[in-house]
Amino acid sequence: MDYMTLKEASKIWGVTPRWINYYCSAGRIPGAEKMGTVWLIPKSATKPVDRRRKPAGRSKGEHHD
Repeated sequence: MDYMTLKEASKIWGVTPRWINYYCSAGRIPGAEKMGTVWLIPKSATKPVDRRRKPAGRSKGEHHD
C-alpha cells in the first residue's frame, strides 16, 4: 500500500498538518498508521468531514424530521 505524510495530505486536502494529525489521532482516517512519531496515511484515503460546519442547504430555523 502507498502512503503519504501529514505534509503531503495537508497540501492535497487544503488543511494544516496539525488538523491531519488530529484526524489521525482521533481515528478518523481509516488505514492511517503511526510508525514511531510519524503518521502514514493511505494515498487512497479521503478527507474526513469537518464536523464544525453545518451541512449545506439548511438555513437557520429550518427543521427536517
